[in-house]
Amino acid sequence: MVYERSYNNWRAIKLFAAEGEEDIDKEIKDVNHFKKFLAGAEVNVCVGVSRLGHSVEYITKLGEDPFGMFIKESLSKENIGTKYISSTDKFFTGFQLKSKVSDGDPKIFYFRRNSAAANFNIDDLKSLDLSDVRHIHLTGIFPALSESSRNASYKLVELAKENNIRITFDPNLRMQLWSSKEEMIKTINDIAFKSDIVMPGISEGLILTGSDKPEEIADFYLNKGAKIVIVKLGTKGAFVKSKEETHTVPGFKVEKVVDTVGAGDGFAVGVIGGILEGLSIKDAVRRGNAIGAMAVMSPGDNDGYPTREKLEKFLGSEA
Repeated sequence: MVYERSYNNWRAIKLFAAEGEEDIDKEIKDVNHFKKFLAGAEVNVCVGVSRLGHSVEYITKLGEDPFGMFIKESLSKENIGTKYISSTDKFFTGFQLKSKVSDGDPKIFYFRRNSAAANFNIDDLKSLDLSDVRHIHLTGIFPALSESSRNASYKLVELAKENNIRITFDPNLRMQLWSSKEEMIKTINDIAFKSDIVMPGISEGLILTGSDKPEEIADFYLNKGAKIVIVKLGTKGAFVKSKEETHTVPGFKVEKVVDTVGAGDGFAVGVIGGILEGLSIKDAVRRGNAIGAMAVMSPGDNDGYPTREKLEKFLGSEA
C-alpha cells in the first residue's frame, strides 16, 4: 500500500527465467537458470513512485532469510523507507517463479501460502505513524492472502479514513487466492466502496460489477462511495469518471510488447505521482497510460518504470 510514504506487500521476490536464449519461451519446469528481482504489485508501485521523486515507505513482514535480506537492501537502493518492515524466523519470505517469453504474457508460479507477509496482522500496524501521510495505495492481493492480512487491510483503511488520507485501490484480482468467487467479489468491492479512487481493469469490472461497460462500472462504485473511478482499457487507454467530469484518456502506441506484467502497477504509479504533484485527474491518468506503455516494453515487473526526466521525455515525444 503506497503513500507519500507507502505501505505493504505480500511478497517482493521474483525469480525470473534467465535471459539466455536457452531459457526463453520454455516451461518453468524446463528452465535451468533464474535471475532474482524485487517485484510484486504494491512494491512495484513503491518503486515507481520513488523514482518520480516522492518519499515512500514500505511496510511488510519478511522472513529472516536471504530473500528477506535482499528485499530490504533492494528497497533501500530504490530510496524506499524500511523502518516499518518487521522480520520473523517463524515464516519464510514469499516468492514466485516467472517464465521468460519473447512476446506477451509470461507464466507465473507462486510460493506465498503461509509466508511471513501472509501472517501480517493488525498488531503489525501499531507502530505506524500517519501524521505526515498524504496518500495510501491498496490492492486486492494482500487481503486475499489470509484472514489476518485481510483484517490488517481493513484496519489500514479505517486509519486512513480517521486521518483524512486519500486512498487509491487497484482490485488486482487473483481468484486462485480466494476460497470462493463470491467471497472475493464481496471483499474487494467492500474495500473499493471505502476508497477514494478505484482503478479496475475492464475485465475485472465485469467480474466485480457484472458489466464490461466502462461508464456502468464507474457508476457502480461512484454510487457506493468512491469519488473517482478509473477503468483501465488496455491499449485504448482509460475511462475516468467522477461526479464532476467524465473522460476517456487515450493510450500510447507501443512498438513491441516484451512483458505485460507490471503494466497495471505502472499505471497506478503515474496516477498517484500526478495526483501528488497537483495535476488534474485527466493529466494524471495520461501519465498512468504513459508509464503503463513504458512498462510493457521492458522485461521484469518494474524495470521500465521511469525517472521523472525519462517520463517527461517520453511524454514530450508523444505530444
